[in-house]
Amino acid sequence: MSPLLLFSFVILYFLLLLVVAWYTGRNSNNESFFIGNKNSNWMLVAFGMIGTSLSGVTFVSVPGAVGDVAGNSFKGFAYMQVAIGYLIGYVVIAYVLLPLYYRLNLTSIYNYLQQRFGNVAYRTGALFFIISRTVGATARLYLVINVIQFFILDKMGVPFVVTAAVILLMILLYTFEGGVKTIVYTDTLQTSLMIAGLIICVVYILSHLNLSVGESLSQMKSVGYLNVFNTDVNSKGFFLKQIIGGAFITIAMTGLDQEMMQKNISVKRLGDSQKNVITLAIVLVCVLFLFLLLGGLLYLYATSQGGVYQDVMVNGKAVKQLVLDNNNIIGDKMFPSVVLNYFPPAVGIIFIIALISALFPSADGALTALTSSFCIDIIGLKERHDLDEKQKKKLRLTVHLSFTVVFLLCIMGFKVMNDNSIIDKILDLAGYTYGPLLGLFAFGIFTRKSLPNTLAITVICVLAPAISYFLSINAKDWFGGYQIGIELLIINGLITFLGLLAIAKPAPGEAKLTAV
Repeated sequence: MSPLLLFSFVILYFLLLLVVAWYTGRNSNNESFFIGNKNSNWMLVAFGMIGTSLSGVTFVSVPGAVGDVAGNSFKGFAYMQVAIGYLIGYVVIAYVLLPLYYRLNLTSIYNYLQQRFGNVAYRTGALFFIISRTVGATARLYLVINVIQFFILDKMGVPFVVTAAVILLMILLYTFEGGVKTIVYTDTLQTSLMIAGLIICVVYILSHLNLSVGESLSQMKSVGYLNVFNTDVNSKGFFLKQIIGGAFITIAMTGLDQEMMQKNISVKRLGDSQKNVITLAIVLVCVLFLFLLLGGLLYLYATSQGGVYQDVMVNGKAVKQLVLDNNNIIGDKMFPSVVLNYFPPAVGIIFIIALISALFPSADGALTALTSSFCIDIIGLKERHDLDEKQKKKLRLTVHLSFTVVFLLCIMGFKVMNDNSIIDKILDLAGYTYGPLLGLFAFGIFTRKSLPNTLAITVICVLAPAISYFLSINAKDWFGGYQIGIELLIINGLITFLGLLAIAKPAPGEAKLTAV
């Protein structure tokens, strides 16, 4: 398929986004940029957030992982264990966190930490969000940009750094003015295109293999692709770890994340925002099942074309990978390799549009949320009475541009790392960076104690991930083969919680009781 043809569709797609951004960003101000003037339609927010929650990582990595060999079996549909945990996490967000955010009428959710503990906790929480979202968003961006680079722009002689810079410039242009007000609409458009591309690919493979959905699932089961529950207690993929970890990942990466909550609190009423979250949870799990179904179908298709599993040397170790026409197509390269090399050109074009649609929602929202958090939480833009509205807008645009540059530097860092399967890496990184946020919010919600407004809070939040890392790398030796997986986030949050408890001041009632 012609790289120039594929690239032309990328440009046309971007032009469409610019038109939507121009239309929705007219007469925008700082309030519409940060929270959409609290006038967003809950149904649009719910649907658009599917794209933000999934991202290009889900689009490429989840199908690719189905046929990955883990131990003596395939990973299969094991990701559904995490998806079950997602459902639990979204219920907690809807009925514990959202009522809190609406009651306090927050623009930044980290204002809760300020009201509860003071400025040090507030800025520490915001700082960890900025680190978490920057790392996570750029890892997701890197994956999709790398796919576009490998299959399109390498063949046109365009360097990776130019590709990354141009895509970031595209995102910058259509989020520059409208912020959340624009993103609610662009995310809805992009989620629609992403899901449409997913369904078209599923239907095409079923038709090509002459299978029904039921028959395809039977074939996957016979091969071993349909594994869901991992019962090995010592494994990182043990089902209880995955379910509980999935719940906490959702609470932290959605409920304690300014990007995701920024869209939720842009809805006018709490009840509508709760409907948004529950709707998102149900649809998200269904879409994840579709991605896993697609992954199984891709491997069935590849083996029908002569693909076989062979021992391939990876970092000095023999690893079983699927080889088709002398190419290793396991992991993140599975979906794009099969679609762009073996499917008709029309399906390849649909795949590229869907992939771009999966890329932009996670990137544009992150860029906007990071700008919002830095402006509101770190430099206190809303309280800057020495600046008029025009000067505040100029400062906000400068911050927005600066984060674009930071994104580019981080993407180039992931390029140097050159990780072939990045979804597990993102969950690992989230365990380290979101743990302190989980500990801070849990301490505020579940205790009545206060904290000293000192840098001791920040020190504890920095030490907790370091201790968690030390435990993680030694757990196998110390605990009889037990491996720390997705539960790393819970361990990190618990260490933060205990550290805060050690420096906490008694609640007013506790102090009075002690005096008596």
